[in-house]
Amino acid sequence: MRLLIIATASLYSIALAVTVIFGLWIVEIGLYSLLLGGLGVAFLLSRKIRMYFRWHGVRYGIITAIYVLIRLSILGLSKLESFYRQITLATMPVQLLMVSLNAVIFVYMYLTFMRGGFSKLSSKLQIHGEQVNVKWSDVIGMENTKAEAREVVELIKDRARVKLIGGKILRGILMIGPPGCGKTYLAKAIATEAGLPFISMSGSEFVEIFVGVGAARVRALFKKARELAYGHGGCIVFIDELDAIARKRVFSVFGGTEETNSTQNQLLAEMDGLQEREDKSGEAKIEQNVIVIGATNAPEETLDRALMRPGRFDRKLYVELPNLEDREKLFAFYLGKTKYDPSIDMSRLARKAVYKSPADIENIVKEAALIATRDRREVIRLDDISEAMERIDLGLKHKLSMSPREKEKTAYHEAGHLIALYILHPTDDVFKASIIPRRSTLGVVHHQPREEVFTFDKQRLLADIKADLAGYVAEKIKFGTTSSGVAMDFKDAMTRAHNMVWKWGMGDKGLLGDYTAIPESQLSEKLKEELNAETNRIFERCVKEVEELLTKERALLDRFAKELMEKEELDYDEIDAIFKEYGKFGIQKSV
Repeated sequence: MRLLIIATASLYSIALAVTVIFGLWIVEIGLYSLLLGGLGVAFLLSRKIRMYFRWHGVRYGIITAIYVLIRLSILGLSKLESFYRQITLATMPVQLLMVSLNAVIFVYMYLTFMRGGFSKLSSKLQIHGEQVNVKWSDVIGMENTKAEAREVVELIKDRARVKLIGGKILRGILMIGPPGCGKTYLAKAIATEAGLPFISMSGSEFVEIFVGVGAARVRALFKKARELAYGHGGCIVFIDELDAIARKRVFSVFGGTEETNSTQNQLLAEMDGLQEREDKSGEAKIEQNVIVIGATNAPEETLDRALMRPGRFDRKLYVELPNLEDREKLFAFYLGKTKYDPSIDMSRLARKAVYKSPADIENIVKEAALIATRDRREVIRLDDISEAMERIDLGLKHKLSMSPREKEKTAYHEAGHLIALYILHPTDDVFKASIIPRRSTLGVVHHQPREEVFTFDKQRLLADIKADLAGYVAEKIKFGTTSSGVAMDFKDAMTRAHNMVWKWGMGDKGLLGDYTAIPESQLSEKLKEELNAETNRIFERCVKEVEELLTKERALLDRFAKELMEKEELDYDEIDAIFKEYGKFGIQKSV
């Protein structure tokens, strides 16, 4: 009887707690409605309450049913005789265990085979716009794209004006650009500025081995987005790595299709379903106010054309790598989160970080902080950032036991690269020369263009070939022979020379056109011989010019080789000082 009383008291306590919590929640909603006032706000809150009960009504119903059954069970036990009541209480734990086990098995099988349990969305999926809290000012390094995105926000916020003049409200926006450039960040900023709920998923989350799971997840995603739009007046769905489900569809000759096809078909159908329809009152359905933003690193031509047509992803935002000014702002932003030497020149860092994305710059600063911490310093210095760049771009240093001759050969090899780059290259600056092994190389000359270069003219390509071949020529001048270390240099130089002739019409014999676009079997042997001969002439001419340069500058070659043998590494300032000592200024500007 004592156990019965304890059980009854516990159940009453649980029921009372649930009732109090639920009552407080109702009171809070009521007070919130009274404080805000206004019929429009009250209507919005009523929709939110209805949306809440759509999601949680079943849960409260189950809790109530369990409570009633427990009360009835206790009432029934109290009517039994003492002997039978003791037997019932003794066997109850085993019965509860068996019932729980059966229930778990049943629920698992039911969700798996009847309700698409594998397609269930994560409970952490929903993120509200005010919780994202990414403002325009937080998005750095993409001013042109931000201007286009700001127009998108205005269209989302002023739907009535767009409809009044007969315009079409945006349904799909596609962001295209390299990885790490802030596409996800920009999507969050759009949601924050528009003040709408934000749902984010990756395209890979829709891809499963089980047929139909991807399509089911798409349906679940858009169902949740419509519910949020109903409660908040709109919703933004962000699908990252869209190419995982948006590649060109493949159809089998036997009538079957790939699993990604069905997922993509469902996505197309759901986006078509976002077209505004009117309810009985003549007003557009609020739950259709869903904007879909996709992001991809893949080339646009790899995506299915059906996704690009009007009404789907018909607005494109091209996200590019940051320019010089943007990189300077990015370094200032990320270094501002750390303790750093105030004498660091942000503009110099920006010039060294050409082609770096915002994510790359953030990674550089974090790596520099680790280097400073390892050296037991409290602030980040310029050399920490330089070392961080080299670690990321070139790899970690590691020691090898090289013979003096092999070390000298490596020093002359890198000195040849260095001189050719500094004197002959029209766009690149030499930031570092090293004979400390990194990754699979025994030495390296680190160079970067002073600013972004988007096309390659003949002068730059020839300079690249000459710089590639300078290590081979330097070894040959000093030792009369060469080593296997020229393999990668030859490969890069030959590829450039081949493309100049076969693809870009940069030969001297007037052979114009992209011959790689024609199957090689359709080219005559005579034409292929002429093209290959022209490639070889470019190669030989570059070798000859580099040999003349290094022979003429033999003293400079010996000096750099000696410096590398002694110091193992030379930075830009040391390299520039030695060239100026010999009266050489090259064709580049000082950093």
